[in-house]
Parts: sequence; structure tokens; C-alpha cells
Amino acid sequence: MGSAVVRPYQDTDLEGAAAALVAVHATDGYPVEGVADPQAWIRSANVRAAWVGAVDGKIVGHVSVMRPQGEDAVSLWTGQSGDDEQHVAVLARLFVLQEARRRALGAQLMQAATSWAQDQGIRLVLDVMAKDTAAIRLYQRLGWTRIGEATHPYGEGRLMDAICFAAPDA
Repeated sequence: MGSAVVRPYQDTDLEGAAAALVAVHATDGYPVEGVADPQAWIRSANVRAAWVGAVDGKIVGHVSVMRPQGEDAVSLWTGQSGDDEQHVAVLARLFVLQEARRRALGAQLMQAATSWAQDQGIRLVLDVMAKDTAAIRLYQRLGWTRIGEATHPYGEGRLMDAICFAAPDA
């Protein structure tokens, strides 16, 4: 595999990002929603900015910054920090193909999103399913702060334990 590149998402990346999402779901069970229509999930109207990771032109990773939509991480952060919701966004839709891991691509995607948010004066928050221990280790290694726990609803009345994090100070 060649060298990895992280760059802003383009509309031409949709098919490759959707294929990568389906593959990650098959290996990791992530995401718990969105796989039925991966293109719609990736290009949600709530996306403010997004990036992809590519190796030799193949999309192998993705991350988005989303407008708040009632996430527990947003309410936990605003309640703890006093920030208003206009200065908060959600880091979401972060995934990297198994074959492309161990290249620091997840960290590079997160850094692209974090840098963008800092330039915009926005604090990023996220929730992660408690089962996704590798992702939790990544967030902790990158200095994200655990701000609480939540229950993530998905599917038809299903619930999963989640942990909420806030990005480190600039």
C-alpha cells in the first residue's frame, strides 16, 4: 500500500467513501446506523465539513464535522462549559478501512477536523459506542476529555451505551 493522504471531501469521493463505510461496518459493526443507505448517511445535510483519507487514489477513511442534532455530547458539553450550541459541532462518521489502519490515518483525519473547528472557533464533541474500544483509545491518546456517558438510540428502539468526549483546547 502506498502513502496515505488526507484531504477535503469532494462529491466525487461519495462512492468510494460509501464502499469503505460498508466494509468497516462488516469488520467492526460501525456504524450502528447508516449502512442501509451509506451515501445518504455520508452526505447528510447536517455536514459542515468533511475529509477523506486515500491511499493510491482509493478512499480508505472519512470524517465529518456535523451540526448539532440533539446529541448527548452537545448537551453535556454546553452544560459543563457554558458554551452555547452555536460554538459546538460534532465529530462524526469517522472510519478507516481495516487494511489501512496502523498508518495514523484516524489521527490525521481527526486532526484535519479539529484544526478546521479551531479555525472556526468551534469546540468539537463526539459520542462513541462503549464497545468501540480502539476508537476510545485513539480519542484519549489525542487528548480528548471524557465528559460523560449516554445511551445511543438506533434502529427500531435499540439502545447502546456510549461515552461522550470533547476535543482538547487549542
